[in-house]
Amino acid sequence: MALEVVILAAGQGTRMKSDLPKVLHPLGGRPLLAHVVATARALSPARTVVIYGHGGKRVTAALPEPDLVWVEQAERLGTGHAVQQALPVLDPAATVLVLYGDVPLIRAETLRALVARAGPDTLALLTVELDEPAGYGRILRDAGGRVTAIREDKDATEAERRVREINTGILAVGAGRLAGWLQRLSNDNAQGEYYLTDIVAMAVADGVAVETVQPADPDEVLGANSKAQLAHLERVYQRRRAGDLMDQGVTLLDPARLDVRGTVRAGRDVVIDVNVVLAGEVVLGDGVSIGAGCVLRDVTVGDGAEILPLCVIEEAVIGPGSRVGPYSRIRPGTRLDDGVHVGNFVEVKNSTIGRGSKVNHLSYIGDTDMGSGVNIGAGTITCNYDGANKHRTVIEDDVFVGSDVQLVAPVTVGRGATIGAGSTITRDAPPGELTLSRARQTTRPGWKRPKKGG
Repeated sequence: MALEVVILAAGQGTRMKSDLPKVLHPLGGRPLLAHVVATARALSPARTVVIYGHGGKRVTAALPEPDLVWVEQAERLGTGHAVQQALPVLDPAATVLVLYGDVPLIRAETLRALVARAGPDTLALLTVELDEPAGYGRILRDAGGRVTAIREDKDATEAERRVREINTGILAVGAGRLAGWLQRLSNDNAQGEYYLTDIVAMAVADGVAVETVQPADPDEVLGANSKAQLAHLERVYQRRRAGDLMDQGVTLLDPARLDVRGTVRAGRDVVIDVNVVLAGEVVLGDGVSIGAGCVLRDVTVGDGAEILPLCVIEEAVIGPGSRVGPYSRIRPGTRLDDGVHVGNFVEVKNSTIGRGSKVNHLSYIGDTDMGSGVNIGAGTITCNYDGANKHRTVIEDDVFVGSDVQLVAPVTVGRGATIGAGSTITRDAPPGELTLSRARQTTRPGWKRPKKGG
């Protein structure tokens, strides 16, 4: 049987106390719903249907993937009512897997085991045992251990509330059976809603087998109904990502102080210090070292490169054997070649810096094409913006630029040129020559510094 997935993502999440729809709150840098969709895709379903409601177009716009089928739940009358909205687009012969847009940590292998137990005449439920099950629907069983019903917490008796096995809401069943049960749902309960969980009692009454599967880790089925729960999920998620990196051989000096907000590919003997944030797509070559407090977003770092503490690097390529930082900012569009040094309080934007060049102190290099073997003195800046347009600076191989120099673009500094300290260069500097621009130094004998009146 083909598999089709229905993801319930229509809830408002009032306890979040936010204008942002609940399923769009971020976990590891991506919306909660994006995590669930990614897990669903791992199962290779024939169709993935997302039921949306609160937030409307904000939700659909956040995940514009063409493989998703969006169905609106205009009135939010419960989980059973939500799944009813998907019925017109489901294949009656398929197995339907129901997921939740605010339960982002569920693993694909858990869902595969659940789907394997489902069938046209078998309802498969994902359940879990909790030490504190308050608030969850309880799994009720008969003396033989067979599931008989699910009782929502608000409708349960005191004896039923002592049951520790709870319903996660995640289930799989044949679409034909599901459609029939959904049509028979009633909202005669404390909430006045159509509970999807009521189909369990219907299955029992119809003689349909009810099978249960439990996840390896109860954290898989945790949802986010408040900011506190979202923060807890974030820590669980980050522990997983840290574990994945250590399984790859990465040394984390403190796994609890790393945040991964995207994907990371790491080579051998990578070392990451504390309080590092890795966002977007990050690639770390063999022997890379990342210092404390660094933020890397969409960055490739070559073999043996060293990123010293407290650097921010975005949409850039750091070449093998390069050294960046501390306190460096590498902005989008930057490419450092092999063995480049970018030092403390240096900012580089939309520039290429050639092999072995050095920009070590208190400088700004923007919109620049720099060759190899260049030395940039402290306090040098490229003046690349005239108030309306950006212009490029070209610094050819083996150039030496003294301290406190301004290169006013567009300008080219020729191969092997030397620029004297304190110069403002507004015209091209010829190759192999010393170019400088300074006012004559003078001394005024007998001059006295003014003093405050008194």
